[in-house]
Amino acid sequence: MGQTEEILLRWQKPVDDQPDHSTNTTEAARHHVPSYTAEVEALTLELLGHIADKWTMLVLEELADGKPQRFMQLRKAIPGVSQKMLTQTLRQMERLGLVTRQIYPVIPPRVEYRRTALGHKLGPVVCHQWDWVADHAQEMQAARKQFDHSSNGAPKD
Repeated sequence: MGQTEEILLRWQKPVDDQPDHSTNTTEAARHHVPSYTAEVEALTLELLGHIADKWTMLVLEELADGKPQRFMQLRKAIPGVSQKMLTQTLRQMERLGLVTRQIYPVIPPRVEYRRTALGHKLGPVVCHQWDWVADHAQEMQAARKQFDHSSNGAPKD
């Protein structure tokens, strides 16, 4: 079993302290983990590393309307991103096929970025993360508060 399959299987296991209301049919479907080639596994893990990065998510969001944006427009629209980090993020995204870079032969040089069709397909996946956070924000805040007030976060024996 590959690393991606192991990760999927772990994420699909029911939590012990929550009731499992599934039927046998649903239970079998929940624990079905597809088999992937080593190439797909490697690409999945690489992509997860990139899209889990906050800058990638924010660039995807900024380019969501499909309109091209120049580097400085993106930099101004994404608070806290450095020139170096934005450059690295855009290059990684371009390499993965999520954005295109159009260079215009003018002086001064003009470069525009836009989401590709592949980048647009990734958009809803990223949005689901925001939705999940919105749906579970109170639970996470309560957990943080409990953690912060319990022995300064030290593990309990």
